[in-house]
Amino acid sequence: MRHILSILIENEAGALSRVVGLFSQRNYNIETLTVAPTEDPTLSRLTLTTHGDEREIEQITKQLNKLIEVVKLVDLSEGDHIERDLMLIKVKASGAQRAEIKRCADIFRGQIVDVSSSIYTIQLVGASSKLDAFIEAVGDANVLETVRTGVSGLSRGEKVLAL
Repeated sequence: MRHILSILIENEAGALSRVVGLFSQRNYNIETLTVAPTEDPTLSRLTLTTHGDEREIEQITKQLNKLIEVVKLVDLSEGDHIERDLMLIKVKASGAQRAEIKRCADIFRGQIVDVSSSIYTIQLVGASSKLDAFIEAVGDANVLETVRTGVSGLSRGEKVLAL
């Protein structure tokens, strides 16, 4: 099962390396990883997605909590949450395909951010499944290049990850 872990870590050199090293040492895969400073300049928020059963995720969280740099950790997948991923995708769009690609981008609420005679660059924001569905809808043959930010997420409602 896919899990989204949101972690508050000290904003210092080497903290990210130790978190990633923990996954590497135990042969767990990190599917996506985003990290940036929070409103408190001494802390960074790291959001990562990984796959594992309950036992594996419990082991990962126990090991992460042992790291000195980890201040607080929550598995967003355990409750209601909001997640977003940003994708820029470059697709072939020539002739009759241009209108179809534009229509597809509109359906998925994407924005065309760059245009050439035969290529559209489209920006999409949403859940990872939405972005995957867009890629499938335009067809692999039309996709030239993609880049994604990885998942960012927050718990819904009153629940916050803070000190």
